[in-house]
Amino acid sequence: QVQLVESGGGLVQPGGSLRLSCVASGFSIVTEWMFWVRQAPGKGLEWISSISRTGIRADYVPSVEGRFTISRDNDKNTVYLQMNDLKPEDTARYYCAKDRWGDGRGVGTQVTVSS
Repeated sequence: QVQLVESGGGLVQPGGSLRLSCVASGFSIVTEWMFWVRQAPGKGLEWISSISRTGIRADYVPSVEGRFTISRDNDKNTVYLQMNDLKPEDTARYYCAKDRWGDGRGVGTQVTVSS
């Protein structure tokens, strides 16, 4: 059974940091590009980052570039998203997925940025 399980979200003040994790089971991520997407309240899914199979290439939506860093540990079948300098507009439910449209995503992890 293919499954992605996200964790690491929480409530953080503006300017704070969080590190999200995504553990995959039922398949090996080594053969896959992996993606992070998010959904803010009342909005659709938004692609925010992707990483190539080896981790050499990483792409970001402009609104998070320079603040977020995607990484992966293929031995642990895990993908990460380090989020720094968080802003209230980053408040959303975050999902890892097998494509930029959110295919195969898990239940996600909530990130709330508020003072």
